[in-house]
Amino acid sequence: MGRIKLHDKEFDIYLSEETIQQKVRDLAAAINKDYADKHPLFIAILNGSFMFAADLFKHLTIPAEISFIKLASYKGMKSSGQVITAIGLDVELHGRDVIIVEDIVDTGKTLHNFLPKLQHHQPASLRIASLLNKPEATQFPLDIAYTGFVIPDKFVVGYGLDYDGLGRNLKEIYQLAGA
Repeated sequence: MGRIKLHDKEFDIYLSEETIQQKVRDLAAAINKDYADKHPLFIAILNGSFMFAADLFKHLTIPAEISFIKLASYKGMKSSGQVITAIGLDVELHGRDVIIVEDIVDTGKTLHNFLPKLQHHQPASLRIASLLNKPEATQFPLDIAYTGFVIPDKFVVGYGLDYDGLGRNLKEIYQLAGA
């Protein structure tokens, strides 16, 4: 499947399922090494990170917990500029090693607004794992400890990422055709 259509847009394959899964295994191995003597709490940002978080968690060999929070700033293909929290966090963070799991860091605004709220709970450490990073789009620089792929500033769907609700179920990542 080289090209797909979602709503009114066409997308070409960008990252294969095999490429994504190998990178997820590599990221898990790095986290397993870095947290070998710890018990981190992973906070997955919904909706987009659910596939990445699930696959990453399967490859962890360290004791770990996971929780989910919903933050959003996208509507269609553009960031709305406002961060919306729909589901709150109900886990104690004080003194915990926390790893935020994101599908993509685009402008950085969502995490830029969210991280101070987490820091307020005084975690022992706070790091970010993101499958995708778009440095060309960054307006709010973040220190991303674990990056899967650095990609150009082009719209992508699949593997949890959507275009107005469609495409999250794709095993591959697709890029907007002609972009």
